[in-house]
Amino acid sequence: MSEDTAAKKELAAIKGTRDILPGEVEKWQALEALARTTFELYGFRELRAPVFEATELFEKGSGATSDIVTKEMYTFTDKGGRSLTLRPEYTPSVVRAIVEHRLDLEGAPMRYYYMGPMFRYDKPQKGRYRQFHQVDIEVFGEKDAAVDAEIIEMAHALLGKLGVAGTETLVNSVGCRACRPAYSAALRQAAAARRADLCPDCQRKAETNPLRIFDCKVEACRTIAAAFPSIQDFLCQECRDHFRRLLACLDALGIPCRIDPRLVRGLDYYTKTTFEIVSSHLGAQNALLGGGRYDDMMKDFGGPDICGTGFAMGIERVLSMAEIAVPKRKTVYLAHLGEEARMAGLELARWLRSNGVECLVEYKDRGMKAHFGRANKLQADWVLIVGENEMKSGRFALKDMATGRQVDGPREELLALLRTN
Repeated sequence: MSEDTAAKKELAAIKGTRDILPGEVEKWQALEALARTTFELYGFRELRAPVFEATELFEKGSGATSDIVTKEMYTFTDKGGRSLTLRPEYTPSVVRAIVEHRLDLEGAPMRYYYMGPMFRYDKPQKGRYRQFHQVDIEVFGEKDAAVDAEIIEMAHALLGKLGVAGTETLVNSVGCRACRPAYSAALRQAAAARRADLCPDCQRKAETNPLRIFDCKVEACRTIAAAFPSIQDFLCQECRDHFRRLLACLDALGIPCRIDPRLVRGLDYYTKTTFEIVSSHLGAQNALLGGGRYDDMMKDFGGPDICGTGFAMGIERVLSMAEIAVPKRKTVYLAHLGEEARMAGLELARWLRSNGVECLVEYKDRGMKAHFGRANKLQADWVLIVGENEMKSGRFALKDMATGRQVDGPREELLALLRTN
């Protein structure tokens, strides 16, 4: 292996991560802008939490038996001997922030959104990264199933703005601490009868948390689990009423859905509502976004007894299906001839930028033909010429690169022209 090849290999991005480069990042920015605009129409405010937390936060929040905790966390010990974890999801961090800062006492609606990278040490595969990105929302203090329906409708509104089509909404209730133990016992009994036919991972789950069997991607396990008892037969009256209310609100909002009694999601903290919006175009990893309700989490963290509900949307997956129109940037390339013109161009570019015009100045010595060649390669929309004659007269030439039309005038006139094109 040559030294150059070795150096390139050594400097490559870590497996499971990727660079988001100019030309692609504009779609990310457009998605993030649409998400912010949409969420704020529903009364949400942005919250930003640290990218790493104490490991026990996720062990307690995400669930000790969840796949995130047992298999997928990026955990390390810092120089102070503390066990820290790069966040695998956002919800525990937000609950911690609410409890720590007593946001529940502010009086403002506890509606938050956040976006950024998450980290899971999962096997990299198509559309699945070890550093991936999510847009999340949470609502706290709203017990009514109507808010569950509202955030599902909000998710549909955002996906519609992003041009994502061909989706299906799946909903379920996973019960609560009053009715789920009986269901878990029934699942353990059913899993024990088929234990030899389950994969080793599901055999473990049958003992620790049998609901997790429904998350298995092994087809044989999925076929076996399809015959297991349904959670719908074990719901207490409160959970039944909440689920009926959810379905009624979705119907009122015009959101079609399908009840999937095997939809448990991958985290231990869910109560009552779980939901996913899925696509038939994504293969096994078909969920664009998903979420549900977690009424006990805040209390379990030592905070007030406040319920919560929310969802997380995978940016990479949504972008693979989105039809986002990214507005073309309008750029002025400033072509200068000589040192005096270069210095004058500095001030002229500053003035244009202060008036909202994107202006690019490159400081290499070039002839006018070379300047136009460079502007054409950069796909600039206009070329603004600054030379000796222009500086003396105070009138500058502006060429439209698409039409070839060239006009000249003082900078105020050219600014007006740029703003109308």
